[in-house]
Amino acid sequence: MRVATALEERDTGFQPKIRTLIFMGLFLFFWVTTNPFVDLVSVEASGSDATGGSNLINQLTFLALTLITIYAAITHPLRSQICQPQWLVVALFAWFLISSGLSSYPTDAIKRTILAILTCINAGMFLLLPRSEQQFARLLLYGTAITLGLAYFGVIFLPTLSIHQPTELIEPMNAGFWRGQYSHKNLAAAVMLVAAFFGLYLRSVGWKKSGVAIVILSVFFLIQTGGKSSTAMLPLILTLQWIFEKFRWSRWPIAVGGIAAFNLLALGAALSEGVRSVISSLGVDPTFTNRTDIWKIALDAIMKSPIIGYGFQGFWQTTDITQSSAGLETWAVKAFNGHNAYVDALLTTGIPGFVLTIALVVFVPLRAVGRLGPASNSPALSRLFMRVWLYVIYAGCLEVIFFQSGSPICFFMLVSIFGLEMQSRMNLVNDRKVMWEGEHAVPV
Repeated sequence: MRVATALEERDTGFQPKIRTLIFMGLFLFFWVTTNPFVDLVSVEASGSDATGGSNLINQLTFLALTLITIYAAITHPLRSQICQPQWLVVALFAWFLISSGLSSYPTDAIKRTILAILTCINAGMFLLLPRSEQQFARLLLYGTAITLGLAYFGVIFLPTLSIHQPTELIEPMNAGFWRGQYSHKNLAAAVMLVAAFFGLYLRSVGWKKSGVAIVILSVFFLIQTGGKSSTAMLPLILTLQWIFEKFRWSRWPIAVGGIAAFNLLALGAALSEGVRSVISSLGVDPTFTNRTDIWKIALDAIMKSPIIGYGFQGFWQTTDITQSSAGLETWAVKAFNGHNAYVDALLTTGIPGFVLTIALVVFVPLRAVGRLGPASNSPALSRLFMRVWLYVIYAGCLEVIFFQSGSPICFFMLVSIFGLEMQSRMNLVNDRKVMWEGEHAVPV
């Protein structure tokens, strides 16, 4: 049975204006951040700030937003539909806590797991804050416009803080590439790619001029970031999503076969000289920008603890690895993460965590898309979620994205997963009055 995705008159705990503020607060927290325009040249920036770390203002803001969001969720008439499938989400994070508790650094791993849980709750509630798709589109437009406006403001008026400089302590080779309000060009590139998806969605739901403007501004900024992977991903994902939506037979090959084949090639390059030769003959860097050195360490570590892992988002940057004898052989012991979301899931949470992660990130959206009819709910909204989801599962082959607290891409990945599930089991409410019958909305 389908239920409504919008909140109307029965919910008296939060008035529409308050829910709008929560929506915008969450959007801007992830997409603008509480610490924009980090100075990467200063000594202070060589620490957590430069690597996307947290700070007191960030923590307090996140906690306040989460508490308000949780209250909104508790008082929401459709609270039972938040973060579906709930049994899988509970099982996933329960195992993350178990793995973290049994790790060498349980306190840090458990803290990271709790932050991931709170991020998931925020993402699960995000789509239930607007009263309708029309309001969702309007708020998405406002949030994206603010994000782009701030990014271009930085490039024009604060170039030393929004464009990589040759005097930076970390990666001075990025000099000249745009990063906007973010700490790295690759994050800026990913944000602009997803912003382009937003623009395409807005254009298809009536915001034609604004949508086109967002696409143009996003793509231009994306090119200036120098993010080759994200730039190449834009036409690739648009093409894959079109095929994915139009031809049902292509869905498993694209969603499962594609990422499996890419990972087999990439990880094969880390282990086999023959595979590296084949990849090199195709004109592709067989080291995937030196990632193969990192993957070798990760694969060796997985063999030593295949079930429990090393704790959620653990292993990397711990003294066990940074001060190991492997440091004499390769620089990769200093890596911040495994540069592969699938490898990191297996490495840090073991086989059970990996299986549960794949179930939520890959198979739940795949099943949800299979339930969608050609004209069910809003095809444009489903298309947006599919594009973001496909981008993340493919980008995950080269970057760690899944369950990264504070990451705008991770946040909207979760929103897209839950959004596809909602689209498959619930009915959207238009911008008109409705009456409530139990948990079901009936247009008046």
